[in-house]
Amino acid sequence: MCKEICTMAFLRAIVAEFLATMIFVFFGLSSALKWPSALPSIVQISLAFGLAIGTMVQMFGHVSGAHINPAVTIAFLVGNHISFLRSVFYVVAQLVGGITGAGILYLVTPINTRGNLAVNALNNNTSPGQALVVEIILTFQLAMCIFASTDKRRTDAIGSPALSIGLSVTLGHLIGIYFTGCSMNPARSFAPAVVMKRFSTAHWVFWFGPIIGAVLASLLYNYFLFPYSLNVSERVAITPRVNPESTGAPVPDHFCSLMCCTNPRQHPY
Repeated sequence: MCKEICTMAFLRAIVAEFLATMIFVFFGLSSALKWPSALPSIVQISLAFGLAIGTMVQMFGHVSGAHINPAVTIAFLVGNHISFLRSVFYVVAQLVGGITGAGILYLVTPINTRGNLAVNALNNNTSPGQALVVEIILTFQLAMCIFASTDKRRTDAIGSPALSIGLSVTLGHLIGIYFTGCSMNPARSFAPAVVMKRFSTAHWVFWFGPIIGAVLASLLYNYFLFPYSLNVSERVAITPRVNPESTGAPVPDHFCSLMCCTNPRQHPY
């Protein structure tokens, strides 16, 4: 356990998750502020969230994987790409980073413009059940895009993962804003709720929806659509193994144990 956390690389990864989530939340929530001179459009907000994620992936993806999202981190844990210990530190860093970003925005925004600081809420008479399904679907497509666009086993031209993931976030917002304000990320929903002290009775939707959607995507992609050709004992081995069905190249380090993974798969977002 200490072998993983007692390193500068681990510390850098935690700091990267904190900074990435802080910046993402600051820019994302900023785009939804209701300035008296110009109210934001759905397209503007969607593009801002997508561009913010794409930029953070490009900036921090090589340091921590740039998850920036507790649901995504849990999905990588389920897919056995990161250790349980790392996932806990990542989620804490993301939540604290999000609150910090929302807090900074609160301090620098004029009182008449803050509004509710873009707190997620159910819109247009959407029921909690409907909102839950919408958040599951939105986060499912995001997580699937992340796994597919960053899979190093692919030999076809996959383009820029940062661009693909940013567009996926934009797509989710173009649809989801009408239902829930669009979360897809518990840290994004939790941060303004903490700063504004506004937790609705449906706040649970913005945790369960994204987490369920991301976990379903992880199970489908990692264990059915494009599984790794290793058995259970090989997947949890501490040291990298050689895949007998491959060309003989070493299997990436994310096949180390759930508790002792020292070099997790570097997936953006």
